[in-house]
Amino acid sequence: MALNFIWIFFFLIAFVIGIVKTFFLGDAQVFPDMVNSTFDMAKSGFEISIGLAGVLTLWSGIMKIGEKGGIVTIISRLIGPFFNKLFPELGDKHPAYGPMMMNLAANMLGLDNAATPMGLQAMSEMQKSNPNKEVASNAQIMFLVLNASGLTLIPISIMVYRAQLGAADPSDVFIPILLATFFSTITGLISVSIYQKINLWDRTIMAYLTGMLTFVIGLIYWTHTLSPEDLSLYSKVSSNLILFSIITLFLLLGMRKKINVYETFIDGAKEGFSTAVKIIPYLVAILVGIGVFRASGAMDFVIAGIKWFIEALGINSEFIGAMPTALMKPLSGSGSRGMMIDVMKNSGADSFIGRLSCIVQGAGDTTFFVLAVYFGSVGIKKSRHALACALLADLAGLIAAILIGYLFFH
Repeated sequence: MALNFIWIFFFLIAFVIGIVKTFFLGDAQVFPDMVNSTFDMAKSGFEISIGLAGVLTLWSGIMKIGEKGGIVTIISRLIGPFFNKLFPELGDKHPAYGPMMMNLAANMLGLDNAATPMGLQAMSEMQKSNPNKEVASNAQIMFLVLNASGLTLIPISIMVYRAQLGAADPSDVFIPILLATFFSTITGLISVSIYQKINLWDRTIMAYLTGMLTFVIGLIYWTHTLSPEDLSLYSKVSSNLILFSIITLFLLLGMRKKINVYETFIDGAKEGFSTAVKIIPYLVAILVGIGVFRASGAMDFVIAGIKWFIEALGINSEFIGAMPTALMKPLSGSGSRGMMIDVMKNSGADSFIGRLSCIVQGAGDTTFFVLAVYFGSVGIKKSRHALACALLADLAGLIAAILIGYLFFH
């Protein structure tokens, strides 16, 4: 229902702005631009889905080997008590726990290509125990919001862009990004827990959260002792080593269980390819809506309105330069990345606004993309409170990013 409203809103606002620009401002190009954007974004949606098909086919096959090899049992022993509290309707040793945990771990390490297939696998497993197939379950909503909050421990891609654009210290945004995305994730977790009446003061939940916080603080301390070159090297090597180790571990577990590893992989790969095909209509729909909204100039009007409001309150408005990145981030990862790069090119990678754009980029994930792909892959039509909680997490991440940016670099 929420996506339906947002999608219609994009088109109606674009149409109104197009009429105003064409007949009152004399801009004859706005409607051609909007129509062209529908073709461009439809093509992009299809290309993304086809690109995802190969990766999804691979990782669905790998996950099927891990599932039959007993990885779910192993992971359930490690995080079962915590997940049982956050996902009470799934119970013990649910098949979704394995891909769910690996999806969250891959997101933290910035392994997007591995995270998405694992997330879709987790969503598929949860859908099997969902009594109402068209309505998102509590467990699916909690998982999606945690995913959309974008918790990333090592934002290597952002640091690479900063290095390419001449930043003196590409890793100087590392700690600010980690703090901002941490606030985003915690907000998402709390908002969903309140809605679903989950007791966050439970001893088990508090123990796991304390352990995670300790790990994050330790990681911050360790990375702070490294040079930018060493940090980039360690991030690259450790991320890919962990990823390949997972594949090897699954194969070994499959051999130990004496299953036909190859045939098991093929069975899982077929499911992955089928899921990739299902995603195409949902992805094309959301990207076309976003493209029309951008091409109409609606984004520029929103930015101008925010700037006027902030200046009317007498608040420092330097952060407004990062707002295009912030507003684009929930809609399009490539769009927000382009905004971030554009700011660094025009204002300098080491300028306040250049650094702030990087923090904003790393503070959250592409919420509408995640919602469309994850729910679309299993045919969910009613997202309930998922979008509201995810956008609240985005807002918390944005506010944290701005405040932390001023604290560190202004």
